[in-house]
Amino acid sequence: MNFIRTEITDVIIIEPKVFGDHRGYFTETFREDLLTEFLGHKINFCQDNESKSTRGVLRGLHYQLAPFAQTKLNRVISGKVLDIAVDIRKGSPTFGKHVAVELSGENKRQILIPRGFAHGFVVLSEEAVFAYKVDNYYSLENDRGIFFNDPELGIDWGLEEEALKLSDKDLKQPLLKNADLFDININLYE
Repeated sequence: MNFIRTEITDVIIIEPKVFGDHRGYFTETFREDLLTEFLGHKINFCQDNESKSTRGVLRGLHYQLAPFAQTKLNRVISGKVLDIAVDIRKGSPTFGKHVAVELSGENKRQILIPRGFAHGFVVLSEEAVFAYKVDNYYSLENDRGIFFNDPELGIDWGLEEEALKLSDKDLKQPLLKNADLFDININLYE
């Protein structure tokens, strides 16, 4: 596996090795030992989630407040998405900045998003199956979000706005300046 630090060094792209031949392919999608060696500590993932969405579906920008904040390890099983991680740690030198990575069933890339970040993705293919690991369970009381099209964030979602499909909940999220945020001292990986 190849681990690549992005322009926001706490957000990491993971490129697994893919072995293919005339029968198909094989890849290891998660190696706890290699991730632990790279980070210098272990992440205790406790749950795997999966969603299926059609072209233009935008899910996000979501996060959970402490004590239910989550680290996410995202990948796409089939199709293609643009995956976004936004730094929402007050006082961070990259506060309000984002990383955008194309994840697909073809490129097999993954993105590790630590606590202190909001996350969202948009489906660029006809449909996509999106899978992710989390290191904390969902808490409705701690569930938060930021408006996907906040001008302060300047995210290019890769599709025209009229092509986007969002939930009522995501259309009503606050702007970054009005959102509940994390402190710079949050422990990124519990």
